[in-house]
Amino acid sequence: MEAPTAVSRLIDGPAEAPATLLFAHGAGAPMDSPFMAAIAGGLAAKGWRVVRFEFPYMALMREKGSRQGPDRLPVLQEAFREQVRVERASWPQRPLFIGGKSLGGRVASLLIDELAASPGVQGCLCFGYPFHPPGKPLTLRTEHLAALQSPTLILQGERDTLGKRQEVESYALSAQVQLQWIPSGDHSFKPIKSSGLSEAENWATAVAYGDQFIRQLISP
Repeated sequence: MEAPTAVSRLIDGPAEAPATLLFAHGAGAPMDSPFMAAIAGGLAAKGWRVVRFEFPYMALMREKGSRQGPDRLPVLQEAFREQVRVERASWPQRPLFIGGKSLGGRVASLLIDELAASPGVQGCLCFGYPFHPPGKPLTLRTEHLAALQSPTLILQGERDTLGKRQEVESYALSAQVQLQWIPSGDHSFKPIKSSGLSEAENWATAVAYGDQFIRQLISP
């Protein structure tokens, strides 16, 4: 696979796949990070088409080679909407899912009810949701999650410093939100050594949950 450019997308999986996942990156790592590549490749191996893209600030960072802070939420949301428009124009009949790692998943979750009101967009997948900033457990980013009306899967490491299991299990979340725990995982699902698990195994677990979620929603 060629190295991505500032305007490119990375596409994994068969062109004739029964559904596509638009998969956005987290705040600090680009669309071709090891985590993003592993999840996209894993879901592609299950038969899904996965499209990775970069928000404007990350594309600029790739172009200039200097670190940039994330764009404001309205900019991120519009960038995601544009990716949805591209997919719907090219593949109007194909079921579409939106999601992402951390920040990318948060943006997708903020858009899912809006986008699911139109035909084709069927659900949201969040890989390591940033329930709160690091070290600020009372600054919650959960208000919209309590009111979601569209199917949403959150895959969360049990040790995630942006939302540990003991914290998250006390939050009020919509019945449309499915929460699956990645054992001993941190924000990128890396387990502690004493767990006997590997990072690759936890990534595979996340892929299996994502595959199951998509498959259930598109099954007749």
